[in-house]
Amino acid sequence: MGELQQIEAVPIQPTERYSEAAFWRKLRRFARKAGREVVEKALWLYYTLKRPETPAWAKRTIVGALAYFLLPFDLVADLAPLVGFTDDLSVLLAAIATVAAHITPAIKEQARRKADEWFGEPSPS
Repeated sequence: MGELQQIEAVPIQPTERYSEAAFWRKLRRFARKAGREVVEKALWLYYTLKRPETPAWAKRTIVGALAYFLLPFDLVADLAPLVGFTDDLSVLLAAIATVAAHITPAIKEQARRKADEWFGEPSPS
């Protein structure tokens, strides 16, 4: 077996932490570039976070994913055309898979309505 490597924890700076105000600022600023799917998934997590019934462990998972979404520097620059939000979406989807039992149909509907405000009605599938 190989040796275990010690990993040094990198502290998160106060400006890199999740905040509700920063979340809404980024969504408003980058919604069109990020696209409807990223926005709706971020809103699923946001609305799940706001529910008092959501357990603490799920809220920690959500805050971690939303904090990553808010980071100004991530693996793929958010301003890169077509691929800039793929890493954000991957992190959001991983968090959604983890807390899926707490994302209710009402939350999904609330997120869809908010996305409709920003993007217009979705095309029928």
